Amino acid sequence: MTAIALSIAGSDSAGGAGIQADLKTFAALGVHGATALTALTAQNTLGVEGVHVVPPDFVLAQMKAVSRDLEVGAIKIGMLATSAVIEAVAEGLKQFPDVPVVLDPVMVAATGAVLLDNEAIATLKRVLLPQAVVVTPNLPEAAQLLGTHEARGEDEMRAQAHELKRLGAKAVLIKGGHAKGPMAVDLLLDQEGEMRLEAPRVPTKHDHGTGCTLSSAIAAELAKGASLREAVRTAKAYITAAIAAADELHIGKGRGPVHHFHKWWSKA
Repeated sequence: MTAIALSIAGSDSAGGAGIQADLKTFAALGVHGATALTALTAQNTLGVEGVHVVPPDFVLAQMKAVSRDLEVGAIKIGMLATSAVIEAVAEGLKQFPDVPVVLDPVMVAATGAVLLDNEAIATLKRVLLPQAVVVTPNLPEAAQLLGTHEARGEDEMRAQAHELKRLGAKAVLIKGGHAKGPMAVDLLLDQEGEMRLEAPRVPTKHDHGTGCTLSSAIAAELAKGASLREAVRTAKAYITAAIAAADELHIGKGRGPVHHFHKWWSKA
């Protein structure tokens, strides 16, 4: 049977992040992608110029339509925009019992645009965090979820992961891409304990869509039947290679996307 993953997220008109990044990732990893759009953004590599939120009842309608026909093996949740949309997504998840959910708490775009307000953050913590098999915040997102400062090292990353787990998350993957140093270190805290993942930090400004890509790669691997730890390891390797190949692309005047198809496109 063909593995299928569902992305519930916003659209990026420049094609580097959001639903577009998720579908590219699913395809690169051999998984069919289904979608439920939560918002349309007018954006490019220089920034977000506008956001149009999809009505919550239509977000729910998309999820129900997918559930009635497709055998979804995993779900990735990204940009949600408003409390009402978050509530609709939580309702829609009832259509997918026992399907693992990867929650990427998208709050601020890489260019600095705020994508989730404080009320919506509170709703996300209350209704979605407990439903996720893993939540994948970067350092700023983890700090916002907890109402504290950004972690300044692995000890604080570890402490914040434990705090998020106490809030109801089954597992937490804190991403260290915003930290300094020669190695990019992520920490996974799950039922088995802690797993540390590291990779050489890539010197490039073209990192648009990294969070979307990592979380959708985890979902793709879960849809194929991998364990959470296997999925996270594979996703880390995939995003590291996609970032390393990003400079092979020449897209836009600002922060370009990672190279989702680095294994297949000619370097020329």
